[in-house]
Amino acid sequence: MKLTPSLLLGRFQRRYKRFFSDVKNIDGKSLTIHCSNTGSMKNCLVENSNCWYSLSDNPKRKLPGTLELVTNKYGNLAGINTNKANYLVKEAIEANLIPDLVGYETLRTEVKYGVENSRIDLLLEDPKKGQCYVEVKSVTLEESKGLVMFPDAVTSRGTKHLRELINVVQQGQRAMLFFCVQVNQAKRMEVADKIDPQYAQTLIDALNAGVEVIAWRAKLSDTEIVLECAIPCLQDLPMPEREG
Repeated sequence: MKLTPSLLLGRFQRRYKRFFSDVKNIDGKSLTIHCSNTGSMKNCLVENSNCWYSLSDNPKRKLPGTLELVTNKYGNLAGINTNKANYLVKEAIEANLIPDLVGYETLRTEVKYGVENSRIDLLLEDPKKGQCYVEVKSVTLEESKGLVMFPDAVTSRGTKHLRELINVVQQGQRAMLFFCVQVNQAKRMEVADKIDPQYAQTLIDALNAGVEVIAWRAKLSDTEIVLECAIPCLQDLPMPEREG
């Protein structure tokens, strides 16, 4: 994903009322911009650290820009605009960069499905391979150097999505949970069971039901964000044995 124009450098000041962030631009002027991340942003909120933001030319917008990248507690860049995750995964699938998801004829987004009135992020379809339901989660929490975790706050919505994926598998279709890790230098992905025990248990249930789980790390800069490589995922969870 090319970022045109390039993101603007600033200094992060604070985030408040969930959707508001204050930054200072390179001239020292204070700006209030939008924060699209609804999580806790744990370990991402470092006062006076470098951050990067985009500006909009839409005169109807309440806030002039959006916070995109921050420098986290460990000095790594974190992409906190969760809206980017679906685009990154879609772009990588369409470029045949994800070996687990190649060979599908069509890809649709935000398709209604499930028994709990949900929308799947990406639906892959093929006459021979059938359907694959892909739920994308953006990961921004670096819990220790190189270790990233999800979620960073209790997520009843995320737990609901896992139940929906379990139902998809029970109906005979393929389902995948795709962790889009927007943290430079992330080495390993785990579930934050201490933050949300219910999500962690439902994730174990999903694995046992046959839901596939993968994690890919993004490479982030002020000019481009792309999925870079797969990283080890959920090694601390009891993984079911797979046939073959």
